Amino acid sequence: MAQLAFTVNTVAASLERARRRIPEAASLTVLQVLGWAEREVPDKAVHPSDIASALDVHRSAVTHQLRTLQQAGHVTLTTDPADRRSSIVTLTDSGRRELDRLNEQGLDRFTAFLADWDAADVRTLTELLTRFEESREKMGHPHLDR
Repeated sequence: MAQLAFTVNTVAASLERARRRIPEAASLTVLQVLGWAEREVPDKAVHPSDIASALDVHRSAVTHQLRTLQQAGHVTLTTDPADRRSSIVTLTDSGRRELDRLNEQGLDRFTAFLADWDAADVRTLTELLTRFEESREKMGHPHLDR
């Protein structure tokens, strides 16, 4: 069990280091939250605080990313008519294309990592990681909820 814990922690740390080296990583996470919200709860207005909460980061970090994404034309920020102190964030067509591009780039990297694996091994890893995540969610340990 100790070897498994060590390996999982090593892989998680390695993925986090790799993510931090990708210039668009912070933008990608914000775009992913917006893309998820657009698909799963299309009638709900998304506020910067919702994104910060979903990412478990301080709102100022999200505000900075939203400004950058707005300047690039990937999101729009409009004043919330129900609370004029707050903004509603919306993904633009350009933002959807950028999200698709970044997701494809990430998928290409994973494909390269597993290029010499056979399909059965990839399926097995996927199934086991899915089970692992489901177990982690059931336990709800705060130190693993990242």
